[in-house]
Amino acid sequence: MELSTNTKPVKPNSNISEMVYKFAKVCKLKSIGVFSSEIPNLQHLHKPFFNEVVLSGNSSEEIKCYDQKVHAHNIEVKIKEDGCGDLVILNKIFDAVLDLKYAYLKLQQAHIPYDPKKIVAADDLVVAEIEKLCKLKSEFKEKESKKAIINAELSDLLLKEIVVKEVFLGKLKTRKSAKDSKLLRLRRLLHDLEIGNTNLNEKIRQIRLEDRKKSSVLSVDKFQDVFKAASKSIHDFTKPLISLMKASGWDLDMATKSIESDAVYSKRCDKKYAFEAYVARRMFHGNALTSYDVSDVLKFDDPFEALMENPDSDFAKFCQAKYLLVVHPEMEVSFFGSSEYRKFIMSGKHPRTEFYQLFAKMAKWIWILLGSSVTIDPNATMYSVSRGSMFSSLYMESVEEESVSVVLSDEERASYKVQFMIMPGFKIGPMFVKSRVYLSQHQSSSMVATLTGNLANRTT
Repeated sequence: MELSTNTKPVKPNSNISEMVYKFAKVCKLKSIGVFSSEIPNLQHLHKPFFNEVVLSGNSSEEIKCYDQKVHAHNIEVKIKEDGCGDLVILNKIFDAVLDLKYAYLKLQQAHIPYDPKKIVAADDLVVAEIEKLCKLKSEFKEKESKKAIINAELSDLLLKEIVVKEVFLGKLKTRKSAKDSKLLRLRRLLHDLEIGNTNLNEKIRQIRLEDRKKSSVLSVDKFQDVFKAASKSIHDFTKPLISLMKASGWDLDMATKSIESDAVYSKRCDKKYAFEAYVARRMFHGNALTSYDVSDVLKFDDPFEALMENPDSDFAKFCQAKYLLVVHPEMEVSFFGSSEYRKFIMSGKHPRTEFYQLFAKMAKWIWILLGSSVTIDPNATMYSVSRGSMFSSLYMESVEEESVSVVLSDEERASYKVQFMIMPGFKIGPMFVKSRVYLSQHQSSSMVATLTGNLANRTT
């Protein structure tokens, strides 16, 4: 088909023509050469038809247009959920594409039959639609450019913020490291202080023990108080011992003779002193004066508590040994009906009975008396008085104070002899803690003969 000479050839822009060519290739429309008479409903075509085709998204669907097949292609659209502006632009692009398709269809129709005016008008319409797309593209690029600038600015701000935070984090790490070093140093200091406090507490405890030891028995006067307490505890233990012997059917006269066979008693009730002498002799037997710590026993008012706190202490062993020495097995069986108490004590235990508690109280004061004398004076000595010795008020005291209080002449004083010793005496430095003895008036055979002769002379 030839063009008329009066028709000016259309010279579209090369870029626009190239875009039209690409668009035609994409659409794959081969409708050139189709006559209008073969498309009776051409006038009824409108844009919604194309919208439905494009937006259907069904690639397998074939649409018959002008007896030709138009294949709809999948267009994957990714819409940002947080960007409404992108959705508006996409809608505009879809509308512009549909308008471009419609304009391109008009351009095809203008060629059959060939109508230069319609071709020019359709071409202008196509160009306008393409320009609209270009404008949308420019707008999109401009928007993306602005986004890129904003993102770059935000990135710069974030980078600056990150740098600031990293600097701050570095300072915090440095500060934390300094704090950790200080904490470690303080922990070491605390550990050293705790060790120092432990040592100081131990020193204070030792000083207090020494002070308690000094305040308790570190003088002759206080030692005399301990001596009196020991003497009284022996008396307090002997009293129930004699009562148990009476209740068990023991012959006290025979028992007294077995203790002191040749002793002369001023009164019958003075035989109790023989039992006190027996108990004291057993308690002091085999014990030398040795300095040892008595504070562990002194801190308890009840010595039985000291035995319960430390049943394996030296004091506990002392109690065990002395009980077995003082209380004879036959005596114990007669008292309690069996030797179970003895077996119990021999196993290293201590029965919680009134009799044993009295014994423990006595053992406490004997233990303190023996351990504190050398503490006061390393050269302290313990002395005893033999039977028949002359009474000396410097070294002895009588258990019968009324006998001592009697004013005696020298001749009468010589007649008082020591029958037996009850408590030993102690020499601490220049001082004497007097021994306790039992005295009775003793007349020798010559004195008896003299008195008899005098009486005979008087009768004659």
